[in-house]
Amino acid sequence: MNIFVTGACGYKGTQLVPKLLARGWRVTALDTMWFGNYLAEHPDLEIIEGDVRDTDALDLHGFDAIIHLASIANDPCGDLDPKLTWEVSALATMTLADKAVRHGVGQFIYASSGSVYGIKDEPQVTEDLELVPISEYNKTKMVAERALLSYAGDLTVQIVRPATVCGYSPRMRLDVSVNMLTMQALTNGRITVFGGQQTRPNIHMDDITDIYLFMLDHPQHTGIYNAGFENISILDIANLVTKHVPAEIVVTESNDPRSYRINSDKLLATGFSPKKTVEDAIVEISDKYRAGELRDEERFYNLKWMQKEILR
Repeated sequence: MNIFVTGACGYKGTQLVPKLLARGWRVTALDTMWFGNYLAEHPDLEIIEGDVRDTDALDLHGFDAIIHLASIANDPCGDLDPKLTWEVSALATMTLADKAVRHGVGQFIYASSGSVYGIKDEPQVTEDLELVPISEYNKTKMVAERALLSYAGDLTVQIVRPATVCGYSPRMRLDVSVNMLTMQALTNGRITVFGGQQTRPNIHMDDITDIYLFMLDHPQHTGIYNAGFENISILDIANLVTKHVPAEIVVTESNDPRSYRINSDKLLATGFSPKKTVEDAIVEISDKYRAGELRDEERFYNLKWMQKEILR
């Protein structure tokens, strides 16, 4: 199989691409490399430093599948430059899908987001609920989903709405809840929790990357799938961290009451089964840090890095 991956040098892509190569597949990896490139050289890997917005420069002939990970990730980064966010996360997705159809690509897997639902009171947030996005990031994901579904008659469209991903990657992110709280404990011996009762859905890095492999293997599972298996409060995450890293938990007031939770029964019904947990992610991050393989680097915080190096 010949696979084109956008955002391939990002947090998820850096872990996904080696899994694709291990299958014996050829991979073309596209990324702006704003946050660096941690992919190892491989005879079946071509790495292109480029922008997904420049679709005219992309030759998609000969590819069996596209895994589209590229976007301006998370709410704060999306709000930094709304024009950039819409261009990268919505418009580029539409033009990429159109070109995929014209070049004969058979399968398109899209990394959307569980945050497209907005704030929901329902205890079970399933794929059929109304989407009420509340940020530029959420809105662009929703629009991109709808554009992709319009091509469902021309190629296999599989949309995954992941929960917040946690766990280690060489291109680490330390601005997501589990990873951030673990690093606070490791570096400061203190975890600051704002509010604490807000619920966040989570998924381990190994599981989300395995879902993309599962979708490649099972093109019959089309449409939209939630992907998150642990809905946990921020305070409960902090308590899990202190099981493995001695640290003081300090709870302060928060002006962010948002809680997110998702139900992934539809995905589980396909036969996919998660293998790892939030606690596994905490242990793995802690082990990497103590072994000197992970450091608290500025480039691992998307908002800080974009403000300093990308949008200055």
